[in-house]
Amino acid sequence: MSVARVTEITAASKISIEDAIKKGVARADETLDNIKSVWVQDVNAKVKDGEIDEWLVNMKVTFILKD
Repeated sequence: MSVARVTEITAASKISIEDAIKKGVARADETLDNIKSVWVQDVNAKVKDGEIDEWLVNMKVTFILKD
């Protein structure tokens, strides 16, 4: 029987929402084994001089615990 755990992370990108998600997953993969899914819970943006300066995503990462 597998047991999963969920951890919440935040990632940022000046390029796009998709880039922020990819950066977050890549960073989580450096520490966590057996990542199975991510749920993008929130998307926010920092604004500078009337334009979006940085995208921020809050994600829940699900991974399977080792036996």
